[in-house]
Amino acid sequence: MLTVRKSDDRGKTKLDWLESRHSFSFGDYRDPAHVSFGPLRVINEDRIAPGGAFPPHSHSDMEIVTYILDGALEHRDSLGNAGIIHAGEIQLMSAGSGIEHAEVNASREHPVHLLQIWILPSRDGVDPSYEQKLIDPVSMSNRFTRIAAPDPRATEVRLTQDAEIWAVKLDPDEEVVHSIEPGRRAWVQVARGDVSVGSHRLVAGDAVGILDESSVAIRAHAPSEVLLFDMA
Repeated sequence: MLTVRKSDDRGKTKLDWLESRHSFSFGDYRDPAHVSFGPLRVINEDRIAPGGAFPPHSHSDMEIVTYILDGALEHRDSLGNAGIIHAGEIQLMSAGSGIEHAEVNASREHPVHLLQIWILPSRDGVDPSYEQKLIDPVSMSNRFTRIAAPDPRATEVRLTQDAEIWAVKLDPDEEVVHSIEPGRRAWVQVARGDVSVGSHRLVAGDAVGILDESSVAIRAHAPSEVLLFDMA
């Protein structure tokens, strides 16, 4: 079963420094029909104006993944981590028993465009941690590459959950197929471009939740970038 979540149906937050679209309930946006999808709790598509910032704030018991599409984001946290995340990188902050962080657009001239993803952990109270990894652009060219998992390789970040994140950049007319094991579900998020998933045409910001299927095929009609979440 495929259930489409269209971009224009998402919640929204509009501030002078931030434009955000929410696939699931978040902040002041409450939608009982879209609270989560399995352990996938948040997908926010954020555009942060030059110099814009999320001031220091705290989290606990959440796997927080940042995926940069354009621009760069500066990160600082209470563990002493500090750095800049660029397009083509993935960051994981495992909030665990508690962490405080701040996020700032690293540029005074250009906006930063990103997806921030929250995944519920399989256990609470773990020690908080931080990872940042470069995604090999060759590995995600017209084929899925895994970028996050509970049993990560050296190029992947570690999730405290039975969930995986896969990424692909597709050229026009290219297709990828992802197998889904019995008892698992998948969520496909179109970061940019124009693709077909089954009989559904999806563009940037659209998504589809997938249940009781053995595989999902994604075909591009334009240069496209897609994330896939494979979860128990």
